[in-house]
Amino acid sequence: MSNQTTETEFLLLSFSQARELQILHFVVFLVIFLAALMGNLLIITAVTLDHHLHTPMYFFLMNLSIIDLRSISVTVPKSMANSLLNTRSISYSGCVAQVFLFIFFTAVDFAFLTIMAYDRYIAICKPLHYESLMNRRACIEMAASAWISGIFCSALHTGNTFALTFCGGNMVDQFFCEIPQLLKLACSDSYLNEVGVIAFFACLTISCFVLIIVLYVQIFTTVLRIPSERCGHKAFSTCLPHLIVVSLFVCTGIFAYVKPPSSCLSGLDLVVGVLYSVVPPIMNPIIYSMRIKEIKGALRKLILG
Repeated sequence: MSNQTTETEFLLLSFSQARELQILHFVVFLVIFLAALMGNLLIITAVTLDHHLHTPMYFFLMNLSIIDLRSISVTVPKSMANSLLNTRSISYSGCVAQVFLFIFFTAVDFAFLTIMAYDRYIAICKPLHYESLMNRRACIEMAASAWISGIFCSALHTGNTFALTFCGGNMVDQFFCEIPQLLKLACSDSYLNEVGVIAFFACLTISCFVLIIVLYVQIFTTVLRIPSERCGHKAFSTCLPHLIVVSLFVCTGIFAYVKPPSSCLSGLDLVVGVLYSVVPPIMNPIIYSMRIKEIKGALRKLILG
């Protein structure tokens, strides 16, 4: 019973013990964070101010940018501060907040990626029905459903995880509070409820991913039948990068949460954590601001006045 203590803080994984490498980690994450901040803010501002972009596609894109902006703000600044201050600690309440917010924004992010795939499917495969299917009310309802589902998913995961007793120490083998790493610290089989929840949401995520793949197969099949090379190129330039980001996001996330737990520290876990928590928020603005002509035009007008 003496080992079943209530933790007051956790120790996050440090990228290195060498001070020079800690500073390098701080600088690299700072550059990534500022790039994600600037890219997503530019998209939000462009879509908000340019009335030509007040369409379903850009409405969903603006929501995605808001999510990405907040998602990367949950994990990266704390990791940067720890490297700069040469510490590893995060309070228990801070860890709870980080888990809740990270799961929330991750779930909402994936929901919007799915919605955006559906939006492109309707626009390209059923253009005559686009106005009726993707009307203002439908867009607001889909967006609201995404945000509400994120709250439900996050509350369930966070409640299950922190209802556990942590008797395996307080060292989290990740640079942020990640549920699979926290479960390694739980006592006996008390974590099986959360494992069941993870398995359920993993199946749901894979089902949505399969749906996205099916939608894009339909999109690419339709595009290949279009005689206009310009239209085909535009559709591919928009949809293919979107599919790549979704695939990276889902595959690395599923690997992190579904793979069997290991008591030993793996460098692969750290890399996977970076790939699904840090890379997508910076990739989305790069893809959409560089690939979509309307966004580039709006940004050009915004910058040049």
